Amino acid sequence: MNERTLSIIKPDGVQSGLVGEVIKRFEKAGFKIVAMKMVHLSKEQANEFYAAHKGRSYFEGLTDFMSSGPSVVVALEGQNIVSKYREMMGATDPVQAAEGTIRKAYATDGRQNVVHGSDSRETAAFEIGYFFSAFELVGP
Repeated sequence: MNERTLSIIKPDGVQSGLVGEVIKRFEKAGFKIVAMKMVHLSKEQANEFYAAHKGRSYFEGLTDFMSSGPSVVVALEGQNIVSKYREMMGATDPVQAAEGTIRKAYATDGRQNVVHGSDSRETAAFEIGYFFSAFELVGP
């Protein structure tokens, strides 16, 4: 089934010059890019985007990190894209991530792990809508 998901190349990925490498992986996997732009989240925007995690021990550190520099947000489309992209990302902790995944190859820890990906189709719909208007999305 064709679906959409959101990818964020996090501030550490942008800072390390990994945007092209991550995009290359999308293209090699056959993922269709339907929207893409660079953003620099304010602390308030990061708090809003990650509101589902509010109250957890890592929330403040996560939102501080996500507002620390520019990120690249990408809306992707493809067959079972949510699960395929999550597999491509690898486990949150790069030590536990499978060989060949983005996080195994480039992440430094569980927070500075280069990429974010939606965890469900429902979350993807919210996340894509957070960053992109309908006019910015290519395709049906």
